[in-house]
Amino acid sequence: MRQTVLAFGVAAVLICGAGLILRAIWEASGRNAMFWPAVFVAAAFLVALWIRSPRRARSGPRRLLTGPVEEPSLHVRPELSAADIDVLPEPAMNSSYEPEPEPQAGSVAQPSDFAAMDPAAFEVAVGQLCERAGCVDIEVTGGAGDLGADVLGTTPDGRRMVIQCKRYGPANKVGSQDMQRFGGTCFSVHEAQIAAVVTTGEFTAPAQEYAEQCGIVCIDHDALMAWADGTGPAPWEIPCGEATAGNTAGCAEG
Repeated sequence: MRQTVLAFGVAAVLICGAGLILRAIWEASGRNAMFWPAVFVAAAFLVALWIRSPRRARSGPRRLLTGPVEEPSLHVRPELSAADIDVLPEPAMNSSYEPEPEPQAGSVAQPSDFAAMDPAAFEVAVGQLCERAGCVDIEVTGGAGDLGADVLGTTPDGRRMVIQCKRYGPANKVGSQDMQRFGGTCFSVHEAQIAAVVTTGEFTAPAQEYAEQCGIVCIDHDALMAWADGTGPAPWEIPCGEATAGNTAGCAEG
C-alpha cells in the first residue's frame, strides 16, 4: 500500500515538472536561441527520473529459479527381512508368573463364601447347588415382587421345588413371621411340592414349629454347609424321621 501511494506521488511530481518545463520551453522558444539545447536537457532529465522511479524498478524483470527444487528429505524405515526377524530377541518372560485358572461354567461357590455374598449372589449360589444335585429348569427369580420364591426348579424325581433364600449373619435368625409369609405363597401361589427356606443363619423355635406344621424344609447354616460340601442331603432328599438341622419339616417319604 505504501509503495502504491509513493508511486502515484512520484508520477504527479513528474507530470507537474514536465508541464512547467514545457511551459518554460514554449515561452523561451520565441526569444531565445538556446531552445533546442534546452529541449534535449529537459528530455534527458525526464528519462533519468523515469528510470529511477520505484515503479520502474519494481516492474523490471524478475529473477526466476532455474535449478531443480529439492524435495524434503524423509527418513524411510528399512524393511526387515525374514532373516532379520528370526534373529530378533524374544521378550523376556517372568518365570514366576502363573496364569490364574479360569472359572468353570456352573461352578458352585465354596461353603465359606456364602456369608460374604450379598443376597442376590446367595440366591444364585443356591440355584447352582440345586443344579449340581440334578435339578432342572432352575430359575433364580429373587427380587421385588417374587412373592417369596427366590429359586424355582424341578427336582430329579420330577417334583416342583420352591426355595426362599435368607442371607443372614450369625446374630440374625429367621423368625416365624418370615416363615408365615413364605408359607402363605409357596403352596397356594407357586404350587410347590417341595418348599424350603435356606439361610446362612439359624431359625427360631416358633419358625421351626410353623415350618413343621406346613411341611416346609428348614436348611440352616450347618445343613447348608453339609449340602454344599456333599456330606448332607439336599432339601428334597430329607427322609421323614431323620433330623436335619434339628427338624424334619417338609421331609421326603423314606
